[in-house]
Amino acid sequence: MSTATPRAQFHQKNLRQPAQHAAVENQLHYERHRPEETTLYRLVQEHIGTFFAQIETETGSGLPDFVKDEFEAFLECGILAHGFLRLRCASCAHEKLVAFSCKRRGFCPSCGGRRMAQTAAHLVDHIIPRAPVRQWVLSLPIPLRYLLAAHPHLLTSILQVIHRAISTFLIKQAGLKRIDTQTGAITLIQRFGSAANLNIHLHCLVLDGVYRVQNGAAEFHSARSPTTEQLQRLLSQIIQRIMKALTRNGALIEEEGMSYLAEMETDAALSPLQSAACTYRIALGRRAGQKVLTLKTISTQNTQPQENKKYCVNAHGF
Repeated sequence: MSTATPRAQFHQKNLRQPAQHAAVENQLHYERHRPEETTLYRLVQEHIGTFFAQIETETGSGLPDFVKDEFEAFLECGILAHGFLRLRCASCAHEKLVAFSCKRRGFCPSCGGRRMAQTAAHLVDHIIPRAPVRQWVLSLPIPLRYLLAAHPHLLTSILQVIHRAISTFLIKQAGLKRIDTQTGAITLIQRFGSAANLNIHLHCLVLDGVYRVQNGAAEFHSARSPTTEQLQRLLSQIIQRIMKALTRNGALIEEEGMSYLAEMETDAALSPLQSAACTYRIALGRRAGQKVLTLKTISTQNTQPQENKKYCVNAHGF
């Protein structure tokens, strides 16, 4: 064991910096990712033309332009032939070519991974305060997944319902009143499930407490952890308010105590694809309507801790 004064430690640290920097520089090595060699890229490249043609044949119309643009941008992402930046080292004159990226939000693994990392860093460094945060996840029944996929503008009213319900709950859990408190939340809309199926659900990062402003200073008050009974009541409240909001917007029709999806204008080509993707079915071809083969690994033992189940409730597909 050895000790050193702060001044001696600072001196020793400065002596080590040049060697450390040299070691890091020797370890760094940029290598262009080669999307054209991946299975996903080859699959899209080989079948995209047939896919577009088959949709036009079976539905009588083509896919929206934003869908076609997503595929075309993906096929150009990371390919030097579609544009690149030449980088040259001023000291050793070594050069590297960096291909342009599509920067899309769809299914490009490279750009999606980079955006995910950048967004997470931005939220941690600049948005989320140094306070406890709890994740709230709301999944939806299949009919509402299809409805929100076809009419994404309806998500706005649903998010307002969810945020208000959770924030009111947290204020009560903190033992305060809404009039002089505020909380915060960031919602990430997830549009697919683990099987790459269409499954719109919501991941909400919510401050696990509320801020109370007194004398110009904000003080954070933590909220008590929810019980299973409280979560069940909260979910029932959220379901009722979501159904009322969708009914007011004309997306649902309520008759004799039952709610039905209203007939709303949908895209002729995109709608059958969304419907099939929501229900794990094949959309086109001779096997259209059949269930997709899914492979699952079933554990022989219950590995999930029993105490974690109390934070999960469900009702009516929510």
